[in-house]
Amino acid sequence: MTETTITAVLVGKAAPFGPPGRTSAIAKSPVDGPRAVGPEGFLDDEQADRRVHGGPDKAIHHYPMDHHPAWRDELGAEVPLLGQPGAFGENLATLGLTEVDVCVGDRFRAGTALLEVAQARQPCWKLNHRFAVPDMAKRVQTTGRTGWYYRVPEPGQIGPGDRLTLVERPYPHWTLARLLHVLYVDTQNREALAEMAALPVLAQTWRTLAERRLTQGVEDWTKRLNGGD
Repeated sequence: MTETTITAVLVGKAAPFGPPGRTSAIAKSPVDGPRAVGPEGFLDDEQADRRVHGGPDKAIHHYPMDHHPAWRDELGAEVPLLGQPGAFGENLATLGLTEVDVCVGDRFRAGTALLEVAQARQPCWKLNHRFAVPDMAKRVQTTGRTGWYYRVPEPGQIGPGDRLTLVERPYPHWTLARLLHVLYVDTQNREALAEMAALPVLAQTWRTLAERRLTQGVEDWTKRLNGGD
């Protein structure tokens, strides 16, 4: 059974960030005890731009600490935040689970809450500013070290030190690593895209993306990765 310990639980408030006039809640701080979580995420957490962040299918973001050594090797130890929980704006940090180990629709018991994997992360330009690395979002996308999002079928409380335990795996053939490979590498695999579009537990935005790609081709990632209006 897939199981690990939650290293850190992190929450944050929206604040000025990046270009003038922009805000973000990507800077999150660890808490020292259990925090209530509901369908929209941790009750004391915020998202600045609700058009693209937050909501039931992005209620909680999980990023593996397992990826930090590779980032240090590639970017250098002097890059700020590497090695720290919360560096990628996540709510949950762990060791022992990555995109290779987790599948779309996986259900995990975390503290007293039940979480369900809804989607991987589509990295955006805010990571470029966060790490002061101009192409950080693209690097995250290219490597597949994106982290993932949960929805919350059963509210409860989650705290650092709680166990994160897999309780159900309805789609074992759809690891997040496979999902990301289809999205960013094997981008015109029509059979896989059709299967993605039909996955009932996959976030609707991702299912719609797969449907559109089947009819319109690969979408433009420039604005998401580089910013700009």
